[in-house]
Amino acid sequence: MPKGSAELVASRKDEIVKAVEKLYQTMNFKDITLKEIADLTTFTRTSIYNYFQTKEEIFLTLHKIEYERWIEDLESVINLQNAMTKDEIAQNIAHTLEKREQLLKLMSMNHFEMEANSRLEILTEFKVAYGNSIKTMKNLIKKFCPDIKENEINDFIYVLFPFIYGIYPYVAVNEKQKEAMKIANTGFIYHSVYELAFNAIRKLLG
Repeated sequence: MPKGSAELVASRKDEIVKAVEKLYQTMNFKDITLKEIADLTTFTRTSIYNYFQTKEEIFLTLHKIEYERWIEDLESVINLQNAMTKDEIAQNIAHTLEKREQLLKLMSMNHFEMEANSRLEILTEFKVAYGNSIKTMKNLIKKFCPDIKENEINDFIYVLFPFIYGIYPYVAVNEKQKEAMKIANTGFIYHSVYELAFNAIRKLLG
């Protein structure tokens, strides 16, 4: 454990994670190195190891933060009003996902490596945020759809969450992929995050 108060350690970790977040906006996971991360911080490459043992741990921490941001968005929906139609529920949840493109990208890209190459402590912190997102989604459905039974809510969760993990590759399509699909005559129909999420959530709500 590095020297310093808990607040100082948290501040230094935050600086490292923010550097990764900035790099991830223009680079792929595999192309980001600890050297590039260090270049955007006040740390040397080796001193980063005082806070994170692997690159995957930094990304998993960013992923945890993205879940926490999504939870805040979902809680805002819960507190928005006392009643909503199923269309309004689907619209509001879809809008929360539309705002969290980085979360969707992290979900679909290199998730297995992030978890496999992180210490139990880091992985547990991530799982707490993941679990809280499920609990918050359940609370939202219970509040606005009191007629839906507990087992039906569980069915909703365990169809919706795996679906969410697959959204990003469908909306983040580059020009090379578009050209390949055109040549292959796939008939692919392009959708936004909002459109995919709304349609899925609305169907799941019945």
